[in-house]
Amino acid sequence: MKKVLFSSCMALALWMGPAAYAQKKQAPAKQHTFALSGQDFLLDGQPTQVISGEMHPARIPHEYWRHRIQMAKAMGCNTIAAYVFWNYHESTEGVFDFKTGNHNIAEFVKICQEEGMWVMLRPGPYVCAEWEFGGLPPYLLRINDIKVRCMDPRYMAAVSRYIKALAAEVKDLQITHGGPIVMVQIENEYGSYGNDKNYLYAVKKLWDDNGINVPYYTADGPTDYMLEAGTVDGAAIGLDSGSSDADFATAKRKNPNVPAFSAETYPGWLTHWGEKYARTGNEGIVKEVKYLMDNKRSFNLYVIHGGTNFGYMAGANSGGKGYEPDITSYDYDAPINEQGSVTTKYTALRDLMGSYLPKGKKLPPVPKAIPVVGFDSVQLKPFTSIWEHMPKAVASVQPKTFEAYNQDHGFMLYKTTLIGHHSGKLKITQLHDYATVFLNGKYVGKIDRRLGESTIDLPKSDVKNPVLEIFVEGMGRINFAEHLIDRKGITERVTLNGMTLMNWEVFGFPMTEQEMPGLQASTVEPTKPGQFFKGTFKLEKAADTYIDMSKYTKGIVWVNGHNLGRYWEIGPQKRLYCPAPWLKAGENEIVVFDLHQTQAASVSGATTLE
Repeated sequence: MKKVLFSSCMALALWMGPAAYAQKKQAPAKQHTFALSGQDFLLDGQPTQVISGEMHPARIPHEYWRHRIQMAKAMGCNTIAAYVFWNYHESTEGVFDFKTGNHNIAEFVKICQEEGMWVMLRPGPYVCAEWEFGGLPPYLLRINDIKVRCMDPRYMAAVSRYIKALAAEVKDLQITHGGPIVMVQIENEYGSYGNDKNYLYAVKKLWDDNGINVPYYTADGPTDYMLEAGTVDGAAIGLDSGSSDADFATAKRKNPNVPAFSAETYPGWLTHWGEKYARTGNEGIVKEVKYLMDNKRSFNLYVIHGGTNFGYMAGANSGGKGYEPDITSYDYDAPINEQGSVTTKYTALRDLMGSYLPKGKKLPPVPKAIPVVGFDSVQLKPFTSIWEHMPKAVASVQPKTFEAYNQDHGFMLYKTTLIGHHSGKLKITQLHDYATVFLNGKYVGKIDRRLGESTIDLPKSDVKNPVLEIFVEGMGRINFAEHLIDRKGITERVTLNGMTLMNWEVFGFPMTEQEMPGLQASTVEPTKPGQFFKGTFKLEKAADTYIDMSKYTKGIVWVNGHNLGRYWEIGPQKRLYCPAPWLKAGENEIVVFDLHQTQAASVSGATTLE
């Protein structure tokens, strides 16, 4: 039986969207409105159902933005929800990038409009999103006693600067100016973190003062205490997630004068290193979406397409033994997979949502798949090591964090000469996050925060003045809940048999994309872990591929200078996505930095994540 549940304006919103209102050469765009009533979202004064799919511009090569948006539309969505990651656009304090490549938020929003999609903008300042530090910029952590997500004046000064800069990019793209942005979210899941209502209203006022005049919404779990702490008067109530009558009744109790919707309906889930891939199946999400469609509830699929945490941008959670870093892939078991392909979940949801269309209407065709290729195994060769590229040392009485040395990501080497105790129980108090330990140039072992490790036994040495080296990798900063302040490196102290070790030399290795082309080859035989390996692979033509790193241990991969992210033998991820725009026909250069291996191994190209 056909399920014709949409009003005529609902169908219009689904099928025409803002494309009907986008600027065209032959005619000016018609002005439209989007507002809130006590129960509904109102498009041009009429109730409408928002059917949104979320994706994040920073996680998708900008050359693929349009394809992914078209995929969402073909599945049945009329809206795109998009997080904006503050730290992605202001990685250096006071310097913003909203123009280059994936940073061009205005371009993303305009493409949404061209493709007939409305936009719900999720600009933070905090977003969570399994993204480094929940989107907050790590330069904030250089202030020793900084407090975030509250009225700390230092934090709010930075928030004010960010909101002013972002608002200038998007305010003319609001529906009130003929654009596709219909709502803006205030903060994110604040009721799971704090209760500073003054802060929430201050953030809203900053948006007001900088020209944002579309309706606002908040997003919190469907519990009384979260909604009490996280909502703002007059803003629509987003539920993470809203999947039952009881959830929506909770929102109605909180504020009966605004509409509630499912701001995050989860078709998949995140994965941490050392776990199995999260695979949620199709049955649950199909049942949940059917409930939302049957009850004409607006919703946002978080995420319809996840993409990739390229570079150092994967975040972490603070469960387990206190630290759970996220894998590089943000495939999320989403309907559109990491590489942009259709999944069985996509097909199931497309079939379901298509069944609610008015008589005679059909969903747009699914866009053509993005080509993906593999390549044969290629043997890499030793290239150089960190030990051949030591930067200038910084003297420190005791070790400090990355942030104290003005370094945000990458690696850091801490070096000292042992006086007094020369062997025994070495303890790193509050290591963040992973260390390889060397005594007199020889590898002793590793310490892994993820496993709750903090100690290692140093063997006896015949060397009169033993040299201790601790090479630390800062992995993703925690992005959710109370432990957001997550500085990297040695954050407290190092002791040997209880004696605090003093007088260190500290060497920073940020390993940015900008510095990697200057890396020079070395002729020294690789015997000490901390090695780079290099090689080339050939493609007949540029196409997406996955680099199989299963023969390496733990590290980072660059292809043609682009940082693909982390790999780790503990899995589950053994393959790293490399998009075609970063590749070329013919020879492509690959550089691997591995924390453990001294012997070069091979890599190959695959067509899938698994």
